[in-house]
Amino acid sequence: MNLEELIHNCKKGNRRAQELLYREYAPILFGVCLKYSKNKVEAEDNLHDSFMTIYEKIGQYKFQGSFVGWMKRITVNTVLQKYRKEDYLKVVTENEADEMESDSASEYFKIDLTTLLKYVQELPNKYRITFNMYVLDGFSHKEISEKLGTSTGTSKSNLARARAILKEKITKEKINIA
Repeated sequence: MNLEELIHNCKKGNRRAQELLYREYAPILFGVCLKYSKNKVEAEDNLHDSFMTIYEKIGQYKFQGSFVGWMKRITVNTVLQKYRKEDYLKVVTENEADEMESDSASEYFKIDLTTLLKYVQELPNKYRITFNMYVLDGFSHKEISEKLGTSTGTSKSNLARARAILKEKITKEKINIA
């Protein structure tokens, strides 16, 4: 079954097609969920919620642009909506954000991807989400603030705090290795 047939069958609510869609794309979307989640269990929950939303909204896909990109966007939005509801996001002033941004140093350390992912997952939710959206997914602070329902100052502050926490963890890692 090609992708177009698979999508059309999913639109009809065909359970077999939904299972095939899940098997094909779950590994890709799990990676997205893992970026935004504290741990594997939370990522699995987010993946499940994302697929439920994908099945519900698949009728809105118009075969324009990448289907994978469409599913990733739904996945990110599903996860962000969950965190907005749980009130993980804190409002700060523009001045606080600017101070934190200027305090961050631009040192670079070599660290393996698995360790970095572990450190990112350990970040508090508001910092992890902002870090992932800005650094890994390329959203602007304006886009982040719109998606999360916060100010751009909050986005900048959360990013600066995330970087500071990661820098501290990476620095400790470097010291322990040396």
